Amino acid sequence: MSKTTQTSQFQQALEAVEVLSLEDQAMLLDILQNRLQQQRRNELLKEVAEVRQEYAEGNVKFGSVADFMAELDDSEEKAHG
Repeated sequence: MSKTTQTSQFQQALEAVEVLSLEDQAMLLDILQNRLQQQRRNELLKEVAEVRQEYAEGNVKFGSVADFMAELDDSEEKAHG
C-alpha cells in the first residue's frame, strides 16, 4: 500500500466532517466539546479519588511552603550525610 492510499483516521474524520452542512458541523463541534469536558471532569474526579485514597493511607502530608522546604533540606542532609 502506498503512502497516497494510506490515509490516517484523523484525515478521514476531517474529510467526513467537511461534507457535512455548516449546521451539522457546528452541532458536531458542540458534541465534541461536551464530551471533552466530561472526559476532563472524569479525569479530575479520578485524580481526586486517588489523592483521597493516598490521604486515607497516610501518604499525603499538608503544611506550609516553609514546612515543605524544611523537609527537602532534611532529606538532602540525610542523603549527603
